[in-house]
Amino acid sequence: FEVLRHLLILHLLWAALVFCQYEDYDFEDEYGGEPDHQVPYYFNPDAQVEARFPFPVECAKECFCPPAFPLSMYCDHRKLKIIPNIPSHVQQLYLQNNNIEAVPAGPFTNVTFIREINLSYNNIKFHMIDHGVFAKLSHLVQLHLQHNELEEFPFPLPSSLERLLLSFNNISRLPANAMEGLPNMTTLDLCNNLLDDSVFKEKPFSNMKNLMQLNLCNNKLQTMPPDLPPSLRHLSLENNSISHIPENYFHRLPHIIALRMSHNNLQDIPHNTFNLPNLLELNLGHNKLKQVFYIPRSLQHLYIEDNEIENINVTVMCPALDPLNIKQLTYIRVDQNKLTSPISTYAFFCFPLIRTIYYGEQNVTVSRPSQLRTPVFRRFLTPEEFQEAEDNHETLNQETEEDHEAEDSYFHPYYH
Repeated sequence: FEVLRHLLILHLLWAALVFCQYEDYDFEDEYGGEPDHQVPYYFNPDAQVEARFPFPVECAKECFCPPAFPLSMYCDHRKLKIIPNIPSHVQQLYLQNNNIEAVPAGPFTNVTFIREINLSYNNIKFHMIDHGVFAKLSHLVQLHLQHNELEEFPFPLPSSLERLLLSFNNISRLPANAMEGLPNMTTLDLCNNLLDDSVFKEKPFSNMKNLMQLNLCNNKLQTMPPDLPPSLRHLSLENNSISHIPENYFHRLPHIIALRMSHNNLQDIPHNTFNLPNLLELNLGHNKLKQVFYIPRSLQHLYIEDNEIENINVTVMCPALDPLNIKQLTYIRVDQNKLTSPISTYAFFCFPLIRTIYYGEQNVTVSRPSQLRTPVFRRFLTPEEFQEAEDNHETLNQETEEDHEAEDSYFHPYYH
């Protein structure tokens, strides 16, 4: 028994030594750079292709392969001009923030299992990408190419691809054949490019049956994109020049959860345009709207700031009361309009879950903006909700005790 006790103590000391070695290891010291600001993409470990190899793992001399993450190779922020050779076992390759201008086939010759490639913040042009270099990567799930110099959509691509990020390039064309054979694509980000209405003539998105998020913000669109797949959940069209939404446009997109169309030229919206069963967020700020519209039961957040609305007609937003299907609206932002009085108290019967109405300043006169006595209406916030509102700048620092008294007298009778 005494011998076993000594062996156990030795084993514990050895385990503590190994643990301390890893505890003292500073990833940042060897990585030598600030963490990239982009949101990381997390893979399900069970979904990764199993790879067995001896340690230490093979790694390009220009890069860093952390022992704790043997399937990843970090080559970012290294002033690289060319892509180093990639070991066959690598599944995540990080090459962002370099000076890379070309994507040749050579470095990818032995690549078998790669699932994510990040080539953002480089100087890559379309004609400098070897034809088919990405298409051969049959396990590739996510490809980052934002903040480059691409003039065209980087096709062909592998059918396995799910997320493609192409914002901040110079893409002006979307050939229909460029997006064929992408049945698994769920997210496509094309914001901040040079796309205009002509790109829709060939219906580039119509066959993307699983597309859930499409970002087309900061382009040159003047009309709503036609023939979008019914699978869409999130549609981003901010900062374009769209002036009209055709009636019944969203009948083909019943699953939309979030629609963002701020900073366009919208003036009149058909009454039932947004009668969608799953819509949670609607952002129409910074347009030229003069009237409100029907609010679906599911909507929670409505942004209509910086428009030309003089009166918010609650009966248009809520034609009838249905106690069995109450509307879910909790937040409205209406600052920078032309309101001279708060929203009618009838709104609190139609939208009993409203917690915040942000009035802010109103553009009643050309000379200077004015402020309602109640810049922010807020009802029964928990401490956590109040802190969230503060963090989101939903309150004005200039509020006075008089303002709060006005809120109390105006709204509280309905919520005792």
